[in-house]
Amino acid sequence: MPRLSYRKALTRALADEMTRDEAVFLLGEDIRVGASNVTPGLLKRFGPDRVLDTPLSEQAFTSFATGAALAGLRPVVEFQIPSLLFLVFEQIVNHAHKFPMMTGGQCAVPVTYLVPGSGSRTGWAGQHSDHPYSLFAHVGIVTVVPATPADAYGLLASAIRHDDPVVVFAPAGALDVRDDVDFATLAPVPLGRGVVRRAGDDVTVVAVGHLVHDALAVAEELADQVSVEVFDPRTLYPFDIDALVDSVSRTGRLVVVDDSNRSCGIAAEIITSVLERVPLTAPPRRVTRPDGAVLPFAPGLDRAVQPGRAALTAAIHHVTKDCP
Repeated sequence: MPRLSYRKALTRALADEMTRDEAVFLLGEDIRVGASNVTPGLLKRFGPDRVLDTPLSEQAFTSFATGAALAGLRPVVEFQIPSLLFLVFEQIVNHAHKFPMMTGGQCAVPVTYLVPGSGSRTGWAGQHSDHPYSLFAHVGIVTVVPATPADAYGLLASAIRHDDPVVVFAPAGALDVRDDVDFATLAPVPLGRGVVRRAGDDVTVVAVGHLVHDALAVAEELADQVSVEVFDPRTLYPFDIDALVDSVSRTGRLVVVDDSNRSCGIAAEIITSVLERVPLTAPPRRVTRPDGAVLPFAPGLDRAVQPGRAALTAAIHHVTKDCP
């Protein structure tokens, strides 16, 4: 069975969707040369009319994508750096997202915003290392964070086919993950549907994006002490709360690990949504970046600010300390 990297899964999804639908086209900074290593070869294959390098004006080309979508095309906008989403929050949230609702559904804005390398990359420091997915979930934009190559392919394909704006966060920590994948089985993954990556009985760990792999590693390390169920939401909005409630109803305990800032983060929303529906055996815990975190340039400090396996292990021990 061939090996597929997360990064190449994104490339494959873009190529397959561009082949399937001539309305799909790509635009972004330096995408013709594949600066993010996600778009190499696509210019040669699909030509300059469908792979567009843009000027360094994020507001301009994001607005251009909105207009193109209103005209019947399906643009995919690549952002090299997650913090660039702050620059175009107006264009995405106030324009693309709201046009269909403010026109009573008379228009569709099928734009996909792809962020390959979201979160921390070594030495990218404070202005390049954010994970602002909770902002888009808050305003009600479809927000996905794939953890595996198969899901990177499937969720990106579904995002491109969706008739509303979708933000796809591809975490830097997952880009080089490789899995054995039968290419014939690659297919769109439904938006808004989570998955249990590992079954367990004592505690449910919800892990976002690349942290799914850390959660699975911790669960394996603790297998002789605690039975850990690992839940991967895949889509943060809409969130598959029914599947998570089913898991927590069985385990009675909840830990959420999320590589974004603590206050008003997606971890708090997940915990609250569960507490409104399920009585827990022990108080839940969240493992996140600190409040108001700005990641430092120094690698050691960078890693110290991010949630890691040691902190997750401690949280699991804390909620399961009374396990029989």
